[in-house]
Amino acid sequence: MLKSLLSLYSWRYPAAVVYMLQSTEYQVRPYLRWYWQTNNFSQVMYRRVLDPTKAARLLLLAMRLGIIVQLLVGLGLIAGWQWGHLTGGLYFGLAVIVSYPLIWAHAITLPLVLGRLLIVAPRHRMYIKESEAIFRAHPGVKLAIAGSYGKTSMKELLLTVLQEGKKVAATPANKNVSISHAYFAKKLTGDEEVIIIEYGEGAPGDVERFAHITHPTHAIITGIAPAHLDRYKTVQRATEDIFSVSEAVAARQVYVNEESELAKRAMRKKQQGYSDKGALGWKVAHITVGLHGTSFTLKKGKRSLGLHSGLVGRHQVGPLALVAALAADLGLSDEQIERGIAHTMPFEHRMQPYELDGAWIIDDTYNGNIEGIRAGTKLLAELPAKRKIYITPGLVDQGREAASVHQQMGELIAAAQPDIVVLMENSATLDISKGLQDAGFAGELLVENNPLDFYTNINTFVASGDVVLMQNDWTDNYA
Repeated sequence: MLKSLLSLYSWRYPAAVVYMLQSTEYQVRPYLRWYWQTNNFSQVMYRRVLDPTKAARLLLLAMRLGIIVQLLVGLGLIAGWQWGHLTGGLYFGLAVIVSYPLIWAHAITLPLVLGRLLIVAPRHRMYIKESEAIFRAHPGVKLAIAGSYGKTSMKELLLTVLQEGKKVAATPANKNVSISHAYFAKKLTGDEEVIIIEYGEGAPGDVERFAHITHPTHAIITGIAPAHLDRYKTVQRATEDIFSVSEAVAARQVYVNEESELAKRAMRKKQQGYSDKGALGWKVAHITVGLHGTSFTLKKGKRSLGLHSGLVGRHQVGPLALVAALAADLGLSDEQIERGIAHTMPFEHRMQPYELDGAWIIDDTYNGNIEGIRAGTKLLAELPAKRKIYITPGLVDQGREAASVHQQMGELIAAAQPDIVVLMENSATLDISKGLQDAGFAGELLVENNPLDFYTNINTFVASGDVVLMQNDWTDNYA
């Protein structure tokens, strides 16, 4: 208790507060929720540290200067009482000094709130309105990508392959909300043959609004899984929002990942599915999976494609097949499609393999979901190794489904039969452990209470011949 109280007055406290703001992307509501749930601020930055961006440095400087001024005011009040000039100065001064952590943790949000309300929000509304006209008038194929997972990967696959034969533009990185779409629209020249727009979903109505603004001609639904349930509350509401893109696109031009059971169940009449069996009339055969990539053949009538991708995992076949099929529909030659697929490589922290001291590490630490766990554990089961190791902190944003999802996660991990499972100690640990136990996991279970130290020194944990799968991330704003 005393240690937690003293953490409010440490020199590191302002950095911890700014770190919390930065980690919540300067969103005041999630920042305040995290702040009031925190008991010890000295333990806030134990997974990562503050990224010293210009905004972070300015906020940190402002907070420290403000604290110094408040302390001087408090000391001045006490001095006034001591000199007999200020009745009650002692109590007022002590109150001013003692209250500075609470006051500045909230005061630091004022420029964010006022700036967003008076400057940012009006400007954003104007940009978004302008972008709607740009998208509506654009003559190219406008391909929207929505889903609980796999959106950025699908976008990058399409961009890599289609640009072999078309002029293509795509929203950058994971910039997938209306203002990001508006900035993207400003950069379009109007002569693009294909534009690819990723839709992020964070709350009910998001996808419907994005579709209304961007006017897609085609849509891909990459899958449905429990995600952002703190806002959606139920998977059904998330599903309805994601599938609302269907209202803006002809049914035959909506492509749904049939390997996602929830998405498959929600498919509407005449919508087309894709999977590791094929896509848009093309059939998949002869799948080979290894640490150096994935190969398969794709056939439709007399046309046959021999495809090899640097992407790792059987779950990559369905998206690759759809991309190749769409490329064919858009007029790319067999040679262009095969060359484009050959250029596809793992994306950062998404099933990204690398060698470490003779062991193979598969980095899949981008924030995940249960379908990502399913794909990863199947891959781990399929790969040969002297020793198989699975590492995870669990899943975030699971809402009321958290316990059941993490127990299911434990069962999926157990089914892969790893020799060692390493869990990061947090609120998900017990539920994952229960799932492992219920599924009869017979390997070694380790629980780490210092994730940063473990990941930093993972080379001391692995040995030559190991295959290590690291899945998902758990930022400090989750307990």
